[in-house]
Amino acid sequence: MDVSKSQQLILKRIVNVKAIVTPLWKEEVQQQLQTQITQTDQQLEQLDVQGQRAIAEVQKQSLQPPGPQTAQQIENIQTQVNQKKSELLEQKNQSLQNLQQVQLLELDQEVNQFQLEGFYRVEKGDNLISKMQVEIVLRDGIVEEIRGDI
Repeated sequence: MDVSKSQQLILKRIVNVKAIVTPLWKEEVQQQLQTQITQTDQQLEQLDVQGQRAIAEVQKQSLQPPGPQTAQQIENIQTQVNQKKSELLEQKNQSLQNLQQVQLLELDQEVNQFQLEGFYRVEKGDNLISKMQVEIVLRDGIVEEIRGDI
């Protein structure tokens, strides 16, 4: 057995991906956020229509005059619609805040974009902490720099 070969492990790490703020990056992110806001508005409209249809259906199928069971069904539908509406409005508000933050970013500033998982090799004598601290810097989607101990 050859003792000179070192023992190695392959481990998984999180790699932070950062973007350098450029006019193109700002434009793309703003368009994505605007699309999210538009989609949320459409979902809110659909939710209103679906809620009104469901209530109309319950009213149509109920006895005349409507009994307490019908009122309870309508109230349940309203509660569900309002809960979903609240979630969607919170999403929209978050997107609007993000849009405002993007507009305030200065050019050439670095911002966290996302995280990836990657594998790395470690062996006796390696500095584990420095091997775990790796980040990729992008400029308009192109890798500009890889920082850390690969």
